[in-house]
Amino acid sequence: MARQGGVVSLVMVLLLGACLPAPAAAGVLLSTLPKALAVTASPKPGQVLHSGVDKVTVTWSLNTTEPAGADAAYKSVQVKLCYAPVSQKDRGWRKSDDDLSKDKACQFKLTQQDYAAGARGSFEYTVARDIPTGSYHVRAYALDASGTQVAYGQTGPATAFDVAGITGIHASIKVAAGVFSAFSVAALAFFFVVENRKKNK
Repeated sequence: MARQGGVVSLVMVLLLGACLPAPAAAGVLLSTLPKALAVTASPKPGQVLHSGVDKVTVTWSLNTTEPAGADAAYKSVQVKLCYAPVSQKDRGWRKSDDDLSKDKACQFKLTQQDYAAGARGSFEYTVARDIPTGSYHVRAYALDASGTQVAYGQTGPATAFDVAGITGIHASIKVAAGVFSAFSVAALAFFFVVENRKKNK
């Protein structure tokens, strides 16, 4: 009887284990990728670009330190705009993570293009109007045929440039708000004087 109970318990454990969800697979780790791409961006360190106006030219190629043919598996390049460390401080929603599926630093995709082995790639990007104010650098990923990151390259945080985002408040709205504020203060003062005169009569 005890043996029969043990078999039932074992079957229950196996069934329960089969019903539990499998642990989530970890994404690609940045630390495991070779830094095989040489990446440059046109802004100078500390230069301020304006959203919706200024342009960034990004170039990439196989690092000269890589052996010939090292990029044979590279099928496309994905270029992203990433928050520099100074713009990640105290902002958990912008934090870097070694697991690229959890990384929040590189939120803005600039382009994805076919990779030409041994050739230099280039892309000109007009800073989108929805890019927030902050400091940024550029990272490019080499992707294989399945779209998985297999190598990368980036401009370092030391070469970060700044973006002045659009606040959404036009100058004319600020002027109008100032005029209405001044008018309301003057009207309030006028009515205050009138009420005091009525009381003193």
